Amino acid sequence: MMARAIWKGAISFGLVHIPVQLVSATSQQGVDFDWLDKRSMDPVGYKRINKVTGKEITKENIVKGVQYEKGRYVVISEEEIRSAHPRSTQTIDIFAFIDSAKIPLQHIDTPYYLAPDRRGEKVYALLRQALLDSGKVAIANVVIRTSQHLAAVMPLDEAIVMVLLRWPSEVRSLDTLELTKDVTQAKLNKSELDMAKRLIEDMSADWEPDEYRDTFQDQIMALVETKAREGKIEDVETGAEEADRKTADVIDLTELLKRSLGGKGKAAAPAKGKATKAKADSADAEEKPKRRATPRKKTTKAS
Repeated sequence: MMARAIWKGAISFGLVHIPVQLVSATSQQGVDFDWLDKRSMDPVGYKRINKVTGKEITKENIVKGVQYEKGRYVVISEEEIRSAHPRSTQTIDIFAFIDSAKIPLQHIDTPYYLAPDRRGEKVYALLRQALLDSGKVAIANVVIRTSQHLAAVMPLDEAIVMVLLRWPSEVRSLDTLELTKDVTQAKLNKSELDMAKRLIEDMSADWEPDEYRDTFQDQIMALVETKAREGKIEDVETGAEEADRKTADVIDLTELLKRSLGGKGKAAAPAKGKATKAKADSADAEEKPKRRATPRKKTTKAS
């Protein structure tokens, strides 16, 4: 059974639309520790506190501001924030194809699987094979939950994946490390280098992800199972929210490949940070994953 799609739309390039579903390629497996009142086992929430007076304030008295200078803020209204959000086109708008090795590792963020939707299997396979044969990946703009992302669309075995990329402004230069010539122009001893290479060779192994374990999570969950079997379980009432799903009305236009190649309706690269115009009418909604009603305090593993 395929994992639940979190977004439906289309890959778009030239005049071609490939209907797809977006499925998360990862899952959060960390341990969630909720805050509970030890006297009653009631969930513990967060309060909105004025950091100067220490008093709790109500939601209607809270506004959003951006720090312009130290201690000085510009207030932005909810309406201004909504108007600044990019319009969701329900399309993954491809504007360029580049060599797959050209994407720097530090720009890679979150992977998603793309599955064909609405009888789009053939054109989906066509794009996947074309990318494989050419050794290229597609660079695209996509809007997910009101946020605009730069993305790379690439083949993976029999499927297509979309990897969200960090914007250039979010990536720090290697100059941040301030590496000295002792590193950049190091004079390495040949015998030491040969020994290092032999050590790497001796420790070389196959990629076996099933063998790699999060020992912190394993120990905590084993402890949870043990305590549960011993009857050490406390009842806590919680709720959940679920959003309605709306999907885009997209069209599979495989026959427009020739027209795209002929220059008719050829897509131009968008301005930096701007999504290209949608090529089909679409619904402006995506489903958010189910959220827990109780607030959670995340913990980090000791390094």
